[in-house]
Amino acid sequence: MVFPSTRPLAVGLACAAAASSLLLAGAEASPAPRPAQRTAAAPGPVPGPLNAITDVPGILVGQVQSTRPPYLTGSTVLYTPDQPLAGVSVRGGSPGTWTTDTLAPTSANPGVDAIVLTGGSDWGMDVAVGAMHWLEDHKDITVPIVPGAVIWDIGRGGSDRARPTASWGYRAMQEAKGGPVRQGTVGAGTGALTALGTLKGGVGTASSVLDDGTVVGAVVVVNALGSTVDPKDCTLLGAALGIGGEFAGLRPPTPAQCKAFTRSLRAGSRGAARNTTIAIVATSAAMQNGALTRMASSAQDGLARAMIPSHTLSDGDTVFSVATGTGRQLSNDNGDDLAELTRIDAVAADTLSRAVAHAMLAATSVRTYKSYCDTFPSACAHLRREPSRTAPRGGTRSPHGLG
Repeated sequence: MVFPSTRPLAVGLACAAAASSLLLAGAEASPAPRPAQRTAAAPGPVPGPLNAITDVPGILVGQVQSTRPPYLTGSTVLYTPDQPLAGVSVRGGSPGTWTTDTLAPTSANPGVDAIVLTGGSDWGMDVAVGAMHWLEDHKDITVPIVPGAVIWDIGRGGSDRARPTASWGYRAMQEAKGGPVRQGTVGAGTGALTALGTLKGGVGTASSVLDDGTVVGAVVVVNALGSTVDPKDCTLLGAALGIGGEFAGLRPPTPAQCKAFTRSLRAGSRGAARNTTIAIVATSAAMQNGALTRMASSAQDGLARAMIPSHTLSDGDTVFSVATGTGRQLSNDNGDDLAELTRIDAVAADTLSRAVAHAMLAATSVRTYKSYCDTFPSACAHLRREPSRTAPRGGTRSPHGLG
Protein backbone atom coordinates (compact mmCIF):
# COMPACT_ATOMS: atom_id res chain seq x y z
CA MET A 1 0.00 0.00 0.00
CA VAL A 2 3.04 2.29 0.25
CA PHE A 3 5.39 3.18 -2.55
CA PRO A 4 8.73 5.01 -2.31
CA SER A 5 7.67 7.83 -4.61
CA THR A 6 4.31 9.53 -4.89
CA ARG A 7 5.28 11.79 -7.79
CA PRO A 8 4.46 9.21 -10.53
CA LEU A 9 1.08 8.67 -8.87
CA ALA A 10 0.38 12.40 -8.87
CA VAL A 11 1.30 12.67 -12.53
CA GLY A 12 -0.80 9.61 -13.36
CA LEU A 13 -3.82 11.00 -11.58
CA ALA A 14 -3.46 14.33 -13.33
CA CYS A 15 -3.18 12.55 -16.68
CA ALA A 16 -6.26 10.47 -15.91
CA ALA A 17 -8.17 13.63 -15.10
CA ALA A 18 -6.99 15.25 -18.33
CA ALA A 19 -7.96 12.20 -20.36
CA SER A 20 -11.38 12.22 -18.76
CA SER A 21 -11.81 15.87 -19.71
CA LEU A 22 -10.94 15.10 -23.33
CA LEU A 23 -13.34 12.21 -23.48
CA LEU A 24 -16.11 14.25 -21.94
CA ALA A 25 -15.39 17.15 -24.26
CA GLY A 26 -15.52 14.82 -27.22
CA ALA A 27 -18.84 13.48 -26.07
CA GLU A 28 -20.22 17.01 -25.82
CA ALA A 29 -18.99 17.84 -29.32
CA SER A 30 -20.81 14.91 -30.91
CA PRO A 31 -24.27 15.65 -32.26
CA ALA A 32 -27.04 14.43 -30.00
CA PRO A 33 -28.78 11.36 -31.39
CA ARG A 34 -32.38 11.70 -32.40
CA PRO A 35 -34.52 10.50 -29.49
CA ALA A 36 -36.20 7.19 -30.16
CA GLN A 37 -39.94 6.86 -29.78
CA ARG A 38 -40.69 4.69 -26.79
CA THR A 39 -43.55 3.47 -24.71
CA ALA A 40 -44.10 4.49 -21.10
CA ALA A 41 -41.26 3.18 -18.93
CA ALA A 42 -41.40 2.06 -15.33
CA PRO A 43 -40.78 4.93 -12.91
CA GLY A 44 -37.21 5.29 -11.71
CA PRO A 45 -36.14 4.55 -8.14
CA VAL A 46 -36.63 7.04 -5.33
CA PRO A 47 -34.62 7.42 -2.12
CA GLY A 48 -35.86 5.41 0.86
CA PRO A 49 -37.28 7.18 3.94
CA LEU A 50 -33.81 7.40 5.50
CA ASN A 51 -31.80 7.40 2.26
CA ALA A 52 -29.55 4.95 4.07
CA ILE A 53 -28.60 1.29 3.96
CA THR A 54 -30.81 0.80 7.03
CA ASP A 55 -33.83 1.25 4.75
CA VAL A 56 -33.14 -2.38 3.81
CA PRO A 57 -34.99 -4.59 6.34
CA GLY A 58 -32.71 -6.60 8.60
CA ILE A 59 -29.75 -4.19 8.42
CA LEU A 60 -28.34 -2.47 11.53
CA VAL A 61 -25.26 -0.20 11.63
CA GLY A 62 -22.91 0.61 14.50
CA GLN A 63 -19.95 3.01 14.46
CA VAL A 64 -17.18 4.01 16.84
CA GLN A 65 -14.30 6.39 16.29
CA SER A 66 -11.74 8.57 17.99
CA THR A 67 -10.35 11.93 16.92
CA ARG A 68 -8.42 12.43 20.16
CA PRO A 69 -4.68 12.66 19.33
CA PRO A 70 -2.89 10.51 18.43
CA TYR A 71 -6.04 8.78 17.10
CA LEU A 72 -7.82 9.57 13.87
CA THR A 73 -9.54 6.33 13.00
CA GLY A 74 -12.65 4.25 13.59
CA SER A 75 -14.78 1.26 12.72
CA THR A 76 -18.17 0.63 11.13
CA VAL A 77 -20.09 -2.64 11.47
CA LEU A 78 -23.11 -3.90 9.59
CA TYR A 79 -25.04 -6.23 11.92
CA THR A 80 -27.36 -8.74 10.21
CA PRO A 81 -29.31 -10.61 12.93
CA ASP A 82 -31.05 -12.91 10.43
CA GLN A 83 -27.77 -14.23 8.95
CA PRO A 84 -28.49 -13.45 5.28
CA LEU A 85 -26.39 -14.69 2.38
CA ALA A 86 -23.57 -12.41 1.25
CA GLY A 87 -21.15 -12.01 -1.63
CA VAL A 88 -18.01 -10.00 -2.31
CA SER A 89 -15.99 -8.45 -5.13
CA VAL A 90 -12.35 -7.39 -4.72
CA ARG A 91 -11.01 -5.17 -7.50
CA GLY A 92 -8.21 -3.18 -5.91
CA GLY A 93 -4.56 -4.16 -6.13
CA SER A 94 -3.82 -3.80 -2.38
CA PRO A 95 -6.75 -5.34 -0.52
CA GLY A 96 -6.94 -6.02 3.19
CA THR A 97 -9.75 -8.52 3.78
CA TRP A 98 -10.67 -11.63 5.76
CA THR A 99 -13.22 -14.47 5.47
CA THR A 100 -13.98 -13.49 1.87
CA ASP A 101 -13.38 -17.02 0.52
CA THR A 102 -16.34 -18.18 2.57
CA LEU A 103 -18.58 -15.91 0.48
CA ALA A 104 -17.57 -17.44 -2.85
CA PRO A 105 -20.30 -19.25 -4.85
CA THR A 106 -18.19 -22.42 -4.69
CA SER A 107 -18.04 -22.38 -0.87
CA ALA A 108 -20.51 -23.57 1.76
CA ASN A 109 -21.91 -20.10 2.38
CA PRO A 110 -24.01 -20.20 5.57
CA GLY A 111 -24.79 -16.49 5.69
CA VAL A 112 -23.11 -13.72 7.68
CA ASP A 113 -23.65 -12.48 11.21
CA ALA A 114 -21.98 -9.13 10.59
CA ILE A 115 -19.61 -7.35 8.19
CA VAL A 116 -16.81 -5.11 9.43
CA LEU A 117 -15.41 -2.03 7.68
CA THR A 118 -12.54 -0.49 9.62
CA GLY A 119 -9.48 1.68 9.71
CA GLY A 120 -6.11 0.41 10.89
CA SER A 121 -5.01 -1.41 7.74
CA ASP A 122 -4.30 -5.09 8.45
CA TRP A 123 -4.12 -4.34 12.18
CA GLY A 124 -7.82 -3.52 11.93
CA MET A 125 -8.63 -7.21 11.57
CA ASP A 126 -8.71 -7.23 15.39
CA VAL A 127 -12.01 -5.36 15.13
CA ALA A 128 -13.71 -8.42 13.63
CA VAL A 129 -12.54 -10.52 16.59
CA GLY A 130 -14.25 -8.04 18.91
CA ALA A 131 -17.45 -8.26 16.86
CA MET A 132 -17.27 -12.06 17.07
CA HIS A 133 -16.90 -11.93 20.86
CA TRP A 134 -20.01 -9.74 21.10
CA LEU A 135 -21.98 -12.24 19.01
CA GLU A 136 -20.71 -15.08 21.18
CA ASP A 137 -21.59 -13.24 24.41
CA HIS A 138 -24.97 -11.85 23.38
CA LYS A 139 -26.28 -14.24 20.71
CA ASP A 140 -24.59 -17.48 21.81
CA ILE A 141 -23.10 -18.07 18.36
CA THR A 142 -20.24 -20.55 18.60
CA VAL A 143 -18.35 -19.45 15.48
CA PRO A 144 -19.75 -16.17 14.14
CA ILE A 145 -19.23 -15.46 10.42
CA VAL A 146 -17.86 -11.90 10.29
CA PRO A 147 -16.05 -11.01 7.07
CA GLY A 148 -14.63 -7.56 6.56
CA ALA A 149 -12.17 -5.18 4.94
CA VAL A 150 -9.83 -2.40 6.00
CA ILE A 151 -8.65 0.97 4.82
CA TRP A 152 -5.21 2.44 5.35
CA ASP A 153 -5.39 5.36 7.78
CA ILE A 154 -2.37 4.50 9.91
CA GLY A 155 -0.46 7.49 11.26
CA ARG A 156 -2.95 10.14 10.16
CA GLY A 157 -3.71 11.00 13.76
CA GLY A 158 -0.06 11.23 14.74
CA SER A 159 0.99 7.69 15.70
CA ASP A 160 1.26 4.47 13.72
CA ARG A 161 0.18 2.57 16.84
CA ALA A 162 -3.07 4.50 17.35
CA ARG A 163 -5.43 2.10 15.60
CA PRO A 164 -8.68 0.20 16.29
CA THR A 165 -8.56 -2.96 18.38
CA ALA A 166 -10.95 -5.79 19.25
CA SER A 167 -12.69 -3.64 21.86
CA TRP A 168 -13.76 -1.24 19.10
CA GLY A 169 -15.55 -4.06 17.28
CA TYR A 170 -17.31 -5.11 20.48
CA ARG A 171 -18.44 -1.53 21.10
CA ALA A 172 -19.57 -1.03 17.50
CA MET A 173 -21.81 -4.12 17.75
CA GLN A 174 -23.31 -2.70 20.95
CA GLU A 175 -24.02 0.54 19.07
CA ALA A 176 -25.63 -1.18 16.05
CA LYS A 177 -29.18 -0.04 15.35
CA GLY A 178 -31.60 0.87 12.60
CA GLY A 179 -32.59 4.42 11.76
CA PRO A 180 -30.41 7.22 10.38
CA VAL A 181 -26.75 6.42 9.69
CA ARG A 182 -24.17 9.03 10.66
CA GLN A 183 -21.99 10.09 7.75
CA GLY A 184 -18.73 11.88 7.11
CA THR A 185 -15.90 11.89 9.63
CA VAL A 186 -17.28 8.97 11.63
CA GLY A 187 -16.68 5.24 12.00
CA ALA A 188 -14.26 3.75 9.51
CA GLY A 189 -14.22 7.06 7.61
CA THR A 190 -12.74 9.07 10.47
CA GLY A 191 -9.20 9.04 9.05
CA ALA A 192 -10.12 8.61 5.38
CA LEU A 193 -8.61 10.82 2.67
CA THR A 194 -9.05 11.07 -1.11
CA ALA A 195 -7.38 12.57 -4.17
CA LEU A 196 -3.77 11.98 -3.15
CA GLY A 197 -4.62 13.17 0.35
CA THR A 198 -5.92 16.57 -0.78
CA LEU A 199 -9.53 16.06 0.37
CA LYS A 200 -11.11 14.51 3.46
CA GLY A 201 -13.05 11.32 2.80
CA GLY A 202 -15.51 9.56 5.07
CA VAL A 203 -18.56 7.36 5.46
CA GLY A 204 -21.52 7.79 3.13
CA THR A 205 -24.81 6.00 2.61
CA ALA A 206 -27.80 6.05 0.27
CA SER A 207 -30.81 3.93 -0.68
CA SER A 208 -33.18 3.35 -3.59
CA VAL A 209 -36.73 2.01 -3.64
CA LEU A 210 -37.81 0.43 -6.93
CA ASP A 211 -41.34 0.62 -8.30
CA ASP A 212 -42.09 -2.93 -7.06
CA GLY A 213 -41.00 -2.07 -3.50
CA THR A 214 -37.56 -3.69 -3.68
CA VAL A 215 -35.06 -1.71 -1.60
CA VAL A 216 -31.37 -1.34 -2.41
CA GLY A 217 -28.96 0.37 -0.02
CA ALA A 218 -25.26 1.14 0.19
CA VAL A 219 -22.72 2.27 2.77
CA VAL A 220 -19.19 3.23 1.75
CA VAL A 221 -15.90 4.31 3.31
CA VAL A 222 -14.27 6.67 0.80
CA ASN A 223 -10.48 6.59 1.11
CA ALA A 224 -9.49 6.61 -2.55
CA LEU A 225 -6.21 7.36 -4.25
CA GLY A 226 -8.34 8.81 -7.03
CA SER A 227 -10.46 11.94 -6.97
CA THR A 228 -14.22 12.08 -6.49
CA VAL A 229 -14.18 15.50 -8.18
CA ASP A 230 -14.97 16.07 -11.86
CA PRO A 231 -11.82 17.54 -13.47
CA LYS A 232 -13.91 19.85 -15.66
CA ASP A 233 -15.66 21.88 -12.99
CA CYS A 234 -14.84 20.31 -9.59
CA THR A 235 -18.37 19.05 -9.02
CA LEU A 236 -18.75 15.68 -7.33
CA LEU A 237 -18.95 12.87 -9.89
CA GLY A 238 -21.39 10.81 -7.82
CA ALA A 239 -23.80 13.71 -7.35
CA ALA A 240 -24.67 13.58 -11.05
CA LEU A 241 -26.63 10.39 -10.29
CA GLY A 242 -28.68 11.98 -7.51
CA ILE A 243 -32.41 11.25 -7.28
CA GLY A 244 -35.31 12.82 -5.46
CA GLY A 245 -33.59 16.14 -4.81
CA GLU A 246 -31.10 14.57 -2.40
CA PHE A 247 -28.38 17.01 -3.45
CA ALA A 248 -30.64 20.08 -3.46
CA GLY A 249 -28.68 23.32 -3.26
CA LEU A 250 -25.36 21.80 -4.34
CA ARG A 251 -23.76 23.99 -7.00
CA PRO A 252 -20.57 23.97 -9.10
CA PRO A 253 -17.67 25.65 -7.29
CA THR A 254 -16.38 28.96 -8.54
CA PRO A 255 -13.67 28.72 -11.23
CA ALA A 256 -11.13 30.23 -8.83
CA GLN A 257 -11.74 27.57 -6.16
CA CYS A 258 -11.64 24.83 -8.80
CA LYS A 259 -8.37 26.11 -10.23
CA ALA A 260 -6.72 26.18 -6.80
CA PHE A 261 -7.76 22.58 -6.13
CA THR A 262 -6.48 21.44 -9.52
CA ARG A 263 -3.06 22.93 -8.73
CA SER A 264 -2.90 21.08 -5.41
CA LEU A 265 -3.92 17.83 -7.08
CA ARG A 266 -1.19 18.11 -9.69
CA ALA A 267 1.37 18.75 -6.99
CA GLY A 268 0.36 15.61 -5.08
CA SER A 269 0.20 15.56 -1.30
CA ARG A 270 0.44 13.54 1.87
CA GLY A 271 -1.51 10.32 2.01
CA ALA A 272 -0.69 9.21 -1.52
CA ALA A 273 -0.44 5.45 -2.04
CA ARG A 274 -2.20 4.80 1.29
CA ASN A 275 -5.71 4.11 0.20
CA THR A 276 -8.68 1.75 -0.35
CA THR A 277 -12.41 2.32 -0.68
CA ILE A 278 -14.60 -0.34 0.91
CA ALA A 279 -18.37 -0.69 0.76
CA ILE A 280 -21.45 -2.82 1.34
CA VAL A 281 -24.53 -2.95 -0.88
CA ALA A 282 -27.69 -4.65 0.35
CA THR A 283 -31.12 -5.47 -1.02
CA SER A 284 -34.47 -6.59 0.33
CA ALA A 285 -34.70 -9.10 -2.51
CA ALA A 286 -33.80 -12.76 -1.99
CA MET A 287 -30.82 -13.98 -4.02
CA GLN A 288 -28.67 -17.02 -4.44
CA ASN A 289 -24.98 -16.56 -3.76
CA GLY A 290 -23.99 -16.41 -7.43
CA ALA A 291 -26.41 -13.54 -8.00
CA LEU A 292 -25.06 -11.78 -4.90
CA THR A 293 -21.51 -12.11 -6.18
CA ARG A 294 -22.61 -10.55 -9.47
CA MET A 295 -24.34 -7.74 -7.55
CA ALA A 296 -21.13 -6.93 -5.68
CA SER A 297 -19.19 -6.97 -8.95
CA SER A 298 -21.71 -4.68 -10.65
CA ALA A 299 -21.66 -2.30 -7.70
CA GLN A 300 -17.93 -1.79 -8.29
CA ASP A 301 -19.00 0.18 -11.35
CA GLY A 302 -20.52 2.66 -8.93
CA LEU A 303 -17.07 3.30 -7.49
CA ALA A 304 -15.59 3.67 -10.97
CA ARG A 305 -18.20 6.31 -11.86
CA ALA A 306 -17.69 8.23 -8.62
CA MET A 307 -13.88 8.41 -8.48
CA ILE A 308 -11.09 8.74 -11.06
CA PRO A 309 -9.13 6.49 -11.14
CA SER A 310 -10.48 3.56 -9.15
CA HIS A 311 -9.30 -0.02 -8.55
CA THR A 312 -5.65 1.01 -8.71
CA LEU A 313 -2.64 -0.91 -7.45
CA SER A 314 -2.62 1.42 -4.44
CA ASP A 315 -6.28 0.76 -3.59
CA GLY A 316 -7.82 -2.38 -2.12
CA ASP A 317 -11.32 -1.58 -3.38
CA THR A 318 -13.71 -4.19 -1.96
CA VAL A 319 -17.52 -4.36 -2.11
CA PHE A 320 -19.65 -6.78 -0.09
CA SER A 321 -23.26 -7.59 -1.00
CA VAL A 322 -26.11 -8.79 1.21
CA ALA A 323 -29.64 -10.01 0.37
CA THR A 324 -32.08 -10.01 3.28
CA GLY A 325 -35.19 -11.23 1.43
CA THR A 326 -36.86 -14.46 2.52
CA GLY A 327 -38.89 -15.35 -0.60
CA ARG A 328 -37.82 -17.28 -3.68
CA GLN A 329 -34.17 -16.58 -4.37
CA LEU A 330 -33.31 -14.88 -7.63
CA SER A 331 -30.72 -16.88 -9.56
CA ASN A 332 -28.29 -16.24 -12.39
CA ASP A 333 -29.31 -19.65 -13.77
CA ASN A 334 -32.97 -18.74 -14.18
CA GLY A 335 -33.68 -16.87 -17.39
CA ASP A 336 -36.86 -15.46 -15.91
CA ASP A 337 -34.80 -13.70 -13.21
CA LEU A 338 -32.23 -12.01 -15.44
CA ALA A 339 -34.15 -8.80 -16.09
CA GLU A 340 -34.85 -8.28 -12.39
CA LEU A 341 -31.27 -9.07 -11.41
CA THR A 342 -29.93 -6.70 -14.05
CA ARG A 343 -32.13 -3.90 -12.74
CA ILE A 344 -31.12 -4.48 -9.10
CA ASP A 345 -27.44 -4.64 -10.07
CA ALA A 346 -27.67 -1.36 -11.99
CA VAL A 347 -29.45 0.37 -9.12
CA ALA A 348 -26.86 -0.97 -6.65
CA ALA A 349 -24.08 0.66 -8.70
CA ASP A 350 -25.93 4.00 -8.89
CA THR A 351 -26.77 3.90 -5.18
CA LEU A 352 -23.11 3.31 -4.32
CA SER A 353 -22.07 6.28 -6.50
CA ARG A 354 -24.56 8.47 -4.63
CA ALA A 355 -23.25 7.20 -1.29
CA VAL A 356 -19.74 8.30 -2.32
CA ALA A 357 -21.03 11.83 -2.96
CA HIS A 358 -22.81 11.87 0.40
CA ALA A 359 -19.59 10.81 2.13
CA MET A 360 -17.70 13.72 0.59
CA LEU A 361 -20.39 16.26 1.42
CA ALA A 362 -20.83 15.05 5.00
CA ALA A 363 -17.09 14.89 5.75
CA THR A 364 -15.81 17.59 8.06
CA SER A 365 -12.32 19.05 8.17
CA VAL A 366 -10.12 17.64 10.90
CA ARG A 367 -6.58 18.64 11.82
CA THR A 368 -5.05 19.85 8.55
CA TYR A 369 -7.27 17.68 6.32
CA LYS A 370 -9.86 19.81 4.52
CA SER A 371 -13.29 18.63 3.49
CA TYR A 372 -14.93 19.13 0.11
CA CYS A 373 -17.25 21.81 1.48
CA ASP A 374 -14.39 23.72 3.12
CA THR A 375 -12.32 23.45 -0.06
CA PHE A 376 -15.25 24.55 -2.23
CA PRO A 377 -17.45 26.70 0.03
CA SER A 378 -19.26 28.17 -2.96
CA ALA A 379 -20.49 24.67 -3.88
CA CYS A 380 -21.98 23.94 -0.46
CA ALA A 381 -23.24 27.39 0.57
CA HIS A 382 -26.84 26.49 -0.28
CA LEU A 383 -26.67 22.75 0.30
CA ARG A 384 -29.61 21.31 2.23
CA ARG A 385 -28.12 19.40 5.14
CA GLU A 386 -29.64 16.71 7.32
CA PRO A 387 -28.14 17.17 10.82
CA SER A 388 -29.06 13.67 12.01
CA ARG A 389 -26.96 12.14 9.23
CA THR A 390 -23.87 14.31 9.48
CA ALA A 391 -21.00 14.32 11.97
CA PRO A 392 -20.77 17.50 14.07
CA ARG A 393 -18.22 20.01 12.85
CA GLY A 394 -16.54 20.07 16.22
CA GLY A 395 -15.35 16.49 15.76
CA THR A 396 -16.75 13.10 16.64
CA ARG A 397 -17.28 11.47 20.01
CA SER A 398 -14.15 9.63 21.11
CA PRO A 399 -14.67 6.13 22.51
CA HIS A 400 -12.61 6.78 25.64
CA GLY A 401 -11.29 3.64 27.20
CA LEU A 402 -10.99 1.85 23.88
CA GLY A 403 -7.56 1.00 22.64
